[in-house]
Amino acid sequence: MIPYTIKGDQVLFKVHVVPGSSRSEIAGSHNDSLRVRVAARPVEGAANEELILVLAKTFKVSKRSVRIVNGARGRAKQVSIEGEPRLLVEVLTRNTD
Repeated sequence: MIPYTIKGDQVLFKVHVVPGSSRSEIAGSHNDSLRVRVAARPVEGAANEELILVLAKTFKVSKRSVRIVNGARGRAKQVSIEGEPRLLVEVLTRNTD
């Protein structure tokens, strides 16, 4: 299970991004982080935008609800997703088992 923190209506957790993949998808876990493959290359923020789209779709929230808190320029990131914490944790757990 991936460690997470709940702050109000936000869930914070770590993400390991693999840019330039053949498709964009959640790919389990990697070193206590949610592993996410994105098809976009890390050029001019394209991989970060794709990451936000994948997370928004997976967690069924708007793109505005997903924020990269730390690590915008690297593969290891910390993200915050705003929504109903119980539901967000349920989705996070389901995608890492």
